[in-house]
Amino acid sequence: MSTRLACVVFEVTRPRIAARFWADLLGWLVTADRAGAVDVAAPDPDGPDVALSFLPAPAPKSGRNRLHLDIASRSLDHQRLQVDRALALGARRIDIGQRDVPWEVLADPEGNEFCVLEPREQYVDTGAIAAIVVGSPDPGRLARFWSQAAGWPVALDEARYTGIRSATGMGPWLEFLHSADTAAAPGRLHLDLMHFAHDDPAAEVARLRAAGAVPRPETGPPLVLADPDTNEFCLLRP
Repeated sequence: MSTRLACVVFEVTRPRIAARFWADLLGWLVTADRAGAVDVAAPDPDGPDVALSFLPAPAPKSGRNRLHLDIASRSLDHQRLQVDRALALGARRIDIGQRDVPWEVLADPEGNEFCVLEPREQYVDTGAIAAIVVGSPDPGRLARFWSQAAGWPVALDEARYTGIRSATGMGPWLEFLHSADTAAAPGRLHLDLMHFAHDDPAAEVARLRAAGAVPRPETGPPLVLADPDTNEFCLLRP
């Protein structure tokens, strides 16, 4: 029995506008536009990419998100094109204390932080999204939880950074970066899991709880849990 990583969820005040921004930036498609949610996914439905889902939020974002996306680039020229495209679509440059780094730090039209990376060998085969990055005071512990939750093995483990990735070696990384700035609320982005059709949802909840998840009271459907760092996530039905 297992669960899989289904999507990255953005809580935004204007789901259609935010979804269109990310679809245009990544070269993806709006795959569902319904009351209460807009979904964006890569053109290949059988590809390894993780989808994006945009849900309505009651108020504008405040504070910094714990989770952000890193966008891949193939060359320095491609990185500049990616940045120019993002700015033309409505992004803006922001300063989060990054100083002199080779990547560009931007915010989408809703203020959600993301990075456009310089070309790196580690991300040559990830697709448009190089990595989903989560700040944590204990990256190794959180990575081990999500490794069990998503079924992705730990592929890189260093003092301040731990990365997991699908065993196929395709698609984005899920990375956990050391950060002491996690006292505030997790922010407007979170991960959602989905159990497989043949699996027992109750058994999957029990497995996730044994790995360190904590149920949130009076939720569902979908069922909401929290990981060991209090980052909430949903367990979706297939």
